Amino acid sequence: MKENHFSIDANADAISNLQEKIEALKVKIEAIETKLFPFEQSLRSEIADLLIEERELTVLYKEQKKAKKEKRLAQKRKGKNYKEPTGIVPISKKEVAEKINQKEKKRLYKEAMLYVHPDKFSMQENEQQKALETTIKLIEIYQNGSLEELEAFHAHIFGGNTTMNFNKDISLVKKTTSNATYLKNEIERLEQQLIDLLDSYTYKVLTTYKSPMSFVDELKAYYDDRIFKLRKRTRTKK
Repeated sequence: MKENHFSIDANADAISNLQEKIEALKVKIEAIETKLFPFEQSLRSEIADLLIEERELTVLYKEQKKAKKEKRLAQKRKGKNYKEPTGIVPISKKEVAEKINQKEKKRLYKEAMLYVHPDKFSMQENEQQKALETTIKLIEIYQNGSLEELEAFHAHIFGGNTTMNFNKDISLVKKTTSNATYLKNEIERLEQQLIDLLDSYTYKVLTTYKSPMSFVDELKAYYDDRIFKLRKRTRTKK
């Protein structure tokens, strides 16, 4: 009995340590973003016209390429020897695996969403807010994450780590030993986010340039050159 309690306490301590590491990483990230994002916004404001023109020309260039491709296909269809593709297009093993993964993701997502939906806590304001935050994260992982990430968050939810007071159905609780997986994945994600911020060129400019806003001149030169090339490709004049 004591050994079992020791195991539970050890798991609780491990979870607590992971959560503390997550909070520490979030603090570091927020400190960098608080300095970096206003600087990046200032840079964008200085070259706003160039950014808009570059985007418009890029869209125009892609549209022209698509139109040319469709025109070539139309010309091919007029040829005597042209034949429309027929038969069943073979499906690769990768595509089959992706369909299976997507089906499983949908099942896990639906099961977890029904379990933590904020409407279940309409009479509990604090719990409803926690449920809302959990569902936002759930949607984000479902839309942008992998099956493994969703499985880990699913286990995290049903393992009782969302701090919400659910009326638990024991039959739904799966692999409670995997509850730390989501937290570990979250640490990896945050660590990568921190690395990306520190490695971003604008952060290096902000921390190494004597006058960081002088970087505007480099940006103007880059976008002037890109716009010049795009105008040539799209045959547009200023």
